[in-house]
Amino acid sequence: MLRERSLKVGSSGGPRFVVEYARTMREMREAQRLRHAVFAEEMGARLTGPEHGVDEDRFDVLCDHLLVRDAVNGEVVGTYRILSPEAAREAGGCYSAQEFDLARVAHLLPRAVELGRSCIHPDYRTGAVISLLWGGLADYMARGGYEHLIGCASVSLADGGDSAAAIYREVEARHLAPPEYRVFPRCPLPMEEIHAGGPGVVPPLLKGYLRLGAWVGGAPAWDPDFNTADLFMLMPLARISPRYLRHYLGGARPLAA
Repeated sequence: MLRERSLKVGSSGGPRFVVEYARTMREMREAQRLRHAVFAEEMGARLTGPEHGVDEDRFDVLCDHLLVRDAVNGEVVGTYRILSPEAAREAGGCYSAQEFDLARVAHLLPRAVELGRSCIHPDYRTGAVISLLWGGLADYMARGGYEHLIGCASVSLADGGDSAAAIYREVEARHLAPPEYRVFPRCPLPMEEIHAGGPGVVPPLLKGYLRLGAWVGGAPAWDPDFNTADLFMLMPLARISPRYLRHYLGGARPLAA
């Protein structure tokens, strides 16, 4: 759903980036083109859609699209899409339900926001842009009074799955959700067929979720189109450190509601 509001994050030296919601179809297309460049051209995902060079699915028109734009050249350099519980009902369910049986967390979904399609332009992966996106998400959660974040964190299978298996075994030991919040992949990654030779390098986005207090919902699903292992993430806001909340909420200043 295209929002008639925006956020701006700056510094004493003047704003380098603008954080806003897509308010027009053209702005949503900018996010979709960035997603295609990252997922298809960089990572090799097999994307199908009505327009070449665009990553688009049926959820996009129902989602809020959070954008980080370089204020110098006007380019969208980071994006997240956000599916509110109201929009999820209109869609007939959330995106994650295509990959996981969410029966054990169904009672949380009316107060949960689903995150997806997170990506950052390769020239801007220094940490600043993801921090700005999280600031926008914190503002979104606070405005809506939502209590949980859910979504999938992806790990590339370009090496045949060794890293994904190693990463899951590492996070399983310390970050697995309590049994009552476990979900089950519809197309499980065949862990028993993968040899994980050593510790995997946890992707920055997944590492950030875990640092904030997110749980991994269970075993990974295999997404053949994106060639990734997907982990279901559940983050109750009550588990996020007040220091982190103050940091992200303090950085995002609403311009218009």
